[in-house]
Amino acid sequence: MQLLLQVHAGLAVPQRLGSAARLRAQATARDKPSPSAGINRYLPVRLTKQHRAGLAYASSMQREKPGPGQESVWDYPRPPALQPVPERITVELGGKVIADTTGAYRVLETSHPPTYYIPPKDVDMQQLKPSNGSSYCEWKGSASYYDAPGKPKIAWYYAQPSSSFKPIANYVCFYPSKIDKATVGGETVKAQPGDFYGGWITSKLVGPFKGSPGTLGW
Repeated sequence: MQLLLQVHAGLAVPQRLGSAARLRAQATARDKPSPSAGINRYLPVRLTKQHRAGLAYASSMQREKPGPGQESVWDYPRPPALQPVPERITVELGGKVIADTTGAYRVLETSHPPTYYIPPKDVDMQQLKPSNGSSYCEWKGSASYYDAPGKPKIAWYYAQPSSSFKPIANYVCFYPSKIDKATVGGETVKAQPGDFYGGWITSKLVGPFKGSPGTLGW
């Protein structure tokens, strides 16, 4: 299996070739990142111990074969793509439904379960308060966070996302591990491993998924 290292703002990430590479190339042409998004090219780099561990894991792993109606996260593009979601999305917290929508978007990125962005008009915003701190995504821009009672940084949003992700400006994305329940089309989702990326896993997805120990270098 052939692997290349795609460098994004100095971070080496192993990428598989094949259909996933083709989709990434298509996404790059369609959603070219701004110059501030960082370097986006293939070239040799010096690997850290962490990246070498990720490469070894990726080289030895077995990609799961999707069945009828399933998607492989390894066929998702990088740079990531934005897609409207026709299914009903719900979020429960404290025994109450605090979000219910049929107008969500999902972000698809290689090796990750999708993240779901819900329009604020379909979220009970009284349950959320702005949190301290922020983070930066090379593709989407600067993210801010929301807290809920006893639940710090339960969700995030992009007030001024990059041009490719303007449709999700101020849309709310919940960490499934920090809420009581989230559903996609009536199916209860599972949280992406590692509790860092916030992806939503359903039975329609196959992996393996980034987030578990040893996968950061993917």
